[in-house]
Amino acid sequence: MGTNGSTVLEPLRQGLPPIDPGAVSTSASCALPARYEAVRGARKFTSATLDRWELTERFDDVALVVSELVTNALRHAVPADAPPEEGQNPPVRLHLMRWSSRLVCAVRDPSQESPEARADEEDFAAESGRGLFLVDSFSDSWGWHPLAGTLRGKVVWALFRVGPEQGTT
Repeated sequence: MGTNGSTVLEPLRQGLPPIDPGAVSTSASCALPARYEAVRGARKFTSATLDRWELTERFDDVALVVSELVTNALRHAVPADAPPEEGQNPPVRLHLMRWSSRLVCAVRDPSQESPEARADEEDFAAESGRGLFLVDSFSDSWGWHPLAGTLRGKVVWALFRVGPEQGTT
């Protein structure tokens, strides 16, 4: 399991702003079933994780972004006729990583297609198609990378700046 985690995160680290890997204080991940109920599970996992990390004040923004990333993965990256989870290689996985001043949410999915924000006016007003606009609005930055090694698919990530433990206001 450890090798899969580092394989998943390597492309992610390459695309992020410079971060000292030694400064990572903690991370958590969970597998999500290829069903829309997984969005609720991802939000609960995010809430519990942020609570443990004493970052509950960021829950609203982070949970909204996690919900959008997981929904996009389920809607656009998991084939409708996908077989049930294959044991150790679930189709969608949520990773949360905490550095001293940054939090990254990353969602792995099996598609190699790039995520695209819909720009046409009709879609912008629609409920569907706004996900990446919301991710861009509520996070400090976001991006995606194809997976390397034996894992197929991609990782879509969003970065949040978080203040020091005893932040000043």
